[in-house]
Amino acid sequence: MEKKIIELDVREDLKNKIEPFQKIMEAVKGLEAGDIFILHAPFKPTPLLPILKAKGFEHELEEVEKKHWKITFTKKG
Repeated sequence: MEKKIIELDVREDLKNKIEPFQKIMEAVKGLEAGDIFILHAPFKPTPLLPILKAKGFEHELEEVEKKHWKITFTKKG
């Protein structure tokens, strides 16, 4: 079975004062073991990390540049 990769950039939403939490939860909803969710954000999304961990995701953080974080979440099997 092929793993799914979903990528979501919420930097524009946050710049426009739009809360992206629901969009993020919607994106990860259908993911299964081995699937990957890549999030682009303007800051390290610390409050989100334990929420997705509780849903079975591990994460890797990368600061691409100032105001651009790339967080790769992998659903554990």
